[in-house]
Amino acid sequence: MIPRYSRPQAAAIWSPENRYRIWFEIEALACEAMAQFGAIPAEAAQNIRTRGDAAMAKFSPADTARIDEIESVTRHDVIAFLTWLADHIGEDSRFVHQGLTSSDVLDTCLAVQLTQAADLLLTDIDALLAALKTRAIEHKHTITIGRSHGIHAEPTSFGLKLAGHYAEFSRNRTRLLTARAEIATCAISGAVGTFAHVDPRVEDYVAAKLGLAPEPISTQIIPRDRHAAFFAALAVIASGIERLATEVRHLQRSEVREAEEFFHAGQKGSSAMPHKRNPVLSENLTGLARLVRAAVIPALENVTLWHERDISHSSVERGIAPDATVTLDFALARLAGMMEKLTIYPQQMLANLESLGGVVHSGEVLLALTRAGISREDSYAIVQRNAMATWTKLGHADAADFRENLLADPEVAGRITPAQIDAAMDPNLHLAEIDTLFARVFP
Repeated sequence: MIPRYSRPQAAAIWSPENRYRIWFEIEALACEAMAQFGAIPAEAAQNIRTRGDAAMAKFSPADTARIDEIESVTRHDVIAFLTWLADHIGEDSRFVHQGLTSSDVLDTCLAVQLTQAADLLLTDIDALLAALKTRAIEHKHTITIGRSHGIHAEPTSFGLKLAGHYAEFSRNRTRLLTARAEIATCAISGAVGTFAHVDPRVEDYVAAKLGLAPEPISTQIIPRDRHAAFFAALAVIASGIERLATEVRHLQRSEVREAEEFFHAGQKGSSAMPHKRNPVLSENLTGLARLVRAAVIPALENVTLWHERDISHSSVERGIAPDATVTLDFALARLAGMMEKLTIYPQQMLANLESLGGVVHSGEVLLALTRAGISREDSYAIVQRNAMATWTKLGHADAADFRENLLADPEVAGRITPAQIDAAMDPNLHLAEIDTLFARVFP
């Protein structure tokens, strides 16, 4: 995790303090369940809970350092923690971790942390959705040019463009909910997952208390297809971030200037060129999206492990789990803020729309000619001929716009009237179904 791109609430999920608190909670809940089923004394379970809670309540960096010191000898992180815990619990610590294996603690803890991260990311998406909805409704009737292949196509609504991104992030929210449900599983099944030394009811109890579901077959670990699906969902969300960021980057280009990131008082765009107003946030988001997506291939490769368990996945997840979730949290929050403050220039949008002399209305003129009785093939030839004449003369002293070229065309004269051409070139035609489209996205 890079502090520059980390928010405190996301980073805290992956802190040693949070991890060790979850580890203790798993162990304490397992002891409570064992006591209920008569596997260990009830007094021991109560003592483990009371003394362990007290130790965790005052847990400090010094405790982390002590566990690290123990691990330097044991070469095993869970054993190091259990040794530290035993010092605080006393004689009843012999009942801790009975029948469990390290992966029961590690994998169940990871499930808790990933669900905590997912909950934070869901909150982030909700904030982004709120920002997109507000701006989409604000610019529902703001005419702008639609582009395909980066080239002017037909008029559209800037609000509709934003509504499309809103719809995408609504889907992403559903994907994340699905991924959260898939990752929220608990394994308390012992070595190689056979429950030989622990009652399956212990797993049910721990899972219920942690808000997880028991893993049906955990071998010795929770199967990593679940984790692969989780990180794939994060990657899709990151791609949605980059798609919107790329749109803003294009719109902020000097030749376009239809929208731009908010420029703060005192902000500097360049050390050499004082006039610069760069799309730094959207460029940053593009880079962060790449980092999140980088977790997908390692997560997929983690699916294939040897037999009932190996640890080739462990080092990978220690990196990608915090990095991907913390980075995505930061990116979603940054994007929401960027969209809330995005500066939009409707007049420049109109100027760009008409900058090609009206040829962007060629599609509606084509339809007008076919309605006048001209074949589609002939209509297309007429419209393209006049559009190209307009396009190639742009900026020339003797240039005529698309409307003028059409009216001067003998194959058009007498077939449709100037009023019909004007109607065909009205950009508001493209807003005729805007309410229908918005109702699909904002019911």
